[in-house]
Amino acid sequence: MTAALTAAKRGLRTVVIEKAPTFGGSAARSGAGIWLPNNRVILAAGVPDTPQKAASYLSAVVGASVPLARQQAFLQHGPPMLDFVMANSPLRFRWMEGYSDYYPELPGGMPHGRSIEPDMLDGNVLGAELARLNPGYLQIPAGLVVFSADYKWLALAAVNAKGFAVAAECAARGAAAALAGKKPLTMGQALAGGLRAGLLQAGVPVLLTTPLIDLHVENDAVRGVVTPQGLIKATKAVIIGSGGFEHNPAMRAQYQPQPARWSVGAKENTGDGIRAGQRLGAALDLMDDAWWGPAIPLPDQPYFCLAERTLPGGLMVDANGNRFVNEAAPYGDVVHVMYDKGVVPGWLIVDQNYRNRYLFRDTAPVLPFPQAWYDSGAVVKAPTIESLATAIGVPPANLRATVTRFNGFALTGKDRDFRRGDSAYDHYYTDPAVFPSSSLASLWLPPYYAFKIVPGDLGTKGGMKTDARARVLRADGSVIAGLYAAGNASAAVMGRSYAGAGSTIGPAMTFGYIAGNDIG
Repeated sequence: MTAALTAAKRGLRTVVIEKAPTFGGSAARSGAGIWLPNNRVILAAGVPDTPQKAASYLSAVVGASVPLARQQAFLQHGPPMLDFVMANSPLRFRWMEGYSDYYPELPGGMPHGRSIEPDMLDGNVLGAELARLNPGYLQIPAGLVVFSADYKWLALAAVNAKGFAVAAECAARGAAAALAGKKPLTMGQALAGGLRAGLLQAGVPVLLTTPLIDLHVENDAVRGVVTPQGLIKATKAVIIGSGGFEHNPAMRAQYQPQPARWSVGAKENTGDGIRAGQRLGAALDLMDDAWWGPAIPLPDQPYFCLAERTLPGGLMVDANGNRFVNEAAPYGDVVHVMYDKGVVPGWLIVDQNYRNRYLFRDTAPVLPFPQAWYDSGAVVKAPTIESLATAIGVPPANLRATVTRFNGFALTGKDRDFRRGDSAYDHYYTDPAVFPSSSLASLWLPPYYAFKIVPGDLGTKGGMKTDARARVLRADGSVIAGLYAAGNASAAVMGRSYAGAGSTIGPAMTFGYIAGNDIG
């Protein structure tokens, strides 16, 4: 949608085709964090970012795996992209204050973060199109207006004054919106809705239930797309923004470590755009990688586990009952370790003290988990550490020793095994009331719980190789004329890493903007 809006505002005749019966895809399902150094929103908030800091940090994060020209293109065009979107849509944005870059200790890293998210959008601006917005991944309780940055505090609302105040603020926002007759949208709903509103204003049609079957070529250049409804010709170019292949089992089996099937990406993402480009000779890269994150395979859908594995009073173990990772590390890193060490599944172990204090997904403290979670095997409960170990099939003595050692670290505030709490990032989803480290607390109050942890993802990361102008490349480096790609249909500018919250959407929008401006 960003690419189409850009092209349309340049006077090009533009159409968006969408496979699903709804618009917004994975972005609409997401928290809509956007990692975008030096944008006007963070600079106005006083974030001390500079182009030099951003370049140093991104280079340190991605290394030599991504050409410098692509890194520079993202950093150069990101801020004007955001300015363009705000000028040509009803979208406005907020700094996600305190949401650290994922490696803040690297040169140029920001402990207080560079990420932004959409401000509240009134869904009334969409008119009838609001009914065709792809639903969010997690439903916000009725009457609340919740931003991504609120979740950190909502998890602590039962034990933290600021958490309680944030919960009250979410309710107050909801009440104010209702009184004003607004239909409040936040997070991915606001982002996708706001971009669609921009397209409505620009007169750009969005054709739903119109999947891409193949690319149409004339005179060695891409000049349209084949759909079930027929050929849609393009006089100048096609921009593919069709997402990844997370819901294509054959492609995942071909390219990715196994098992890999627990994705929260839009179900329509089956790699159609990537395969169409591949048939024209597009080179592919990073196909074995994804925007990974530990997930709990709940019976309704995988639950992408963020705060829950980071809050104090929990630890993750392997099949031998041993810790294997810093549980509070960036989520992509945790899954890389799971695959490298063969820990599929792992287990998140917590006690009743943890359950008494913290929200878990949408289950409030103290309240019981749904029975279906236990019936599915995703959650196990037992009166002792030893009986819990037996129930999940790990050696009881090992699990007891692991918990005892971890409890010792919690008392000193220093994790000597995996350095949990050493990075500023480790403390984002933690409890400020816990000392000496907000990231570490002992497990001591029965009963105990074990949550099955599997390698989930927000979408795949590999796709067509593109250059700094978002043009699709062949293996020899030549350009496929008339073909551009952005988002998860292209190999990520983040390489095998993840700079901060919104490292998927920020570059996706930016390279869509670049493509929309590059078409001749």
